[in-house]
Amino acid sequence: METEKFNVKNRLLMGITLFSMFFGAGNLIFPPFLGAQAGTHTWTAFLGFAASAVGLPVLGVVAVTLSGGLDRLASRVHPKFAFVYTIILYLAIGPCLAIPRTASTSFSITVQPFVPKGVSLGTVQLIYSLVFFALAALVALHPERLTDFLGRWLSPILLILIVSVFVGTLLKSPGEAAAPASAYQSMAPVQGFLDGYQTMDTLAALNFGLIIAVNIRAKGITKEKSVMNETICAGWIAGIVLLAVYGALTFIGMHSGERFPDTENGTEVLTAVSGFLFGKTGMIILAACFFIACFNTCVGLLSCCGKYFNSICPRLSHRTWVWGFAAVSLLIANVGLNAILKFSIPVLNAIYPLAILLIVLAFSDRWLKRFRYVYPCAALFCGVSSILMVLEQQGVFGEKISDIFRLIPGYTAGFGWLIPTMAGIVLGIIAGAGALRRR
Repeated sequence: METEKFNVKNRLLMGITLFSMFFGAGNLIFPPFLGAQAGTHTWTAFLGFAASAVGLPVLGVVAVTLSGGLDRLASRVHPKFAFVYTIILYLAIGPCLAIPRTASTSFSITVQPFVPKGVSLGTVQLIYSLVFFALAALVALHPERLTDFLGRWLSPILLILIVSVFVGTLLKSPGEAAAPASAYQSMAPVQGFLDGYQTMDTLAALNFGLIIAVNIRAKGITKEKSVMNETICAGWIAGIVLLAVYGALTFIGMHSGERFPDTENGTEVLTAVSGFLFGKTGMIILAACFFIACFNTCVGLLSCCGKYFNSICPRLSHRTWVWGFAAVSLLIANVGLNAILKFSIPVLNAIYPLAILLIVLAFSDRWLKRFRYVYPCAALFCGVSSILMVLEQQGVFGEKISDIFRLIPGYTAGFGWLIPTMAGIVLGIIAGAGALRRR
């Protein structure tokens, strides 16, 4: 049977489109701050960052594609689990957190510094958000054309802007790498992994493959096997571009640490370096970077959320879902973003380990699928331990119980769920082996 496949140009276009959906404001600010903080230990820290911020998302795209979609992968735990988990995931990375944050974050860099004194900041933000979400929704209404909007036009502009700052740093370095901050002195790769963990791109990876597949079909690939192959190829290309861009941004941050030692986040690092290199023009370059990065991610998330909720509730069209999510995001971005952040971030921390677990199990399925209890046992132990640890971090439990949590290996580093999850996998294998013997 003849296999359909793209030429090099279309493959690059799909990969760049997927990159643009991943690369939001958080992806722009985490690497330079890592470089500034890690200093002389930057590249060992970057190895850990690359593993979690590039490796896991790429593997997520591959895992979901090979499994036939997130619904099918999560259904290996239980169909009801798949339904509930998928809805929570879409809401968490969609209108309840990530989509509103794209507007508020881009506004703080793109518009706020240029608003004259005496002008109502709230009014300006409302107008900006209206325009931002209206444009994003209009693009998101056509998920099959995202390669034209994001891959062909906006992403190349974003990459050129980032490269300009990188080249400027090469030619006119702000300074040398500083001494590493305490978090990076002894276990730089581990801290780097945790920094990349915060991008939350692994959650997005479980969903973005769906939209890329739609674009692949729109380009004339019809055979399912070929669509899967091209989606996986797009994932690897996006990973390579992410790795290169993260490396450039980390390099920029590393050379800022000595001259700008008091920066508190990646935004301040990029602002300081851009101003040093290009003066007032640097602020315009930075504003354009943030706007394009946030806009691309907003479009991708609106498309994914609209596509999924239209599939489970077809009475409401994709158009209705997209405009509805844009309206909710507009409201949250201008009224209650801080409150929703306090609620949504713990939710993300609770569901993120489950995403990693599903990816690992997807690649282990050929060996574990005969043990039918592995998926439910592992998901139960992983989910319960993650929720309990989030509750502990929120101060729900007393000091004595908190002391017990701290005894769990990896807890202080953010991986307290790992040992319980491994115990769940072992228990699932034992239970599954017993069921096989009874047959």
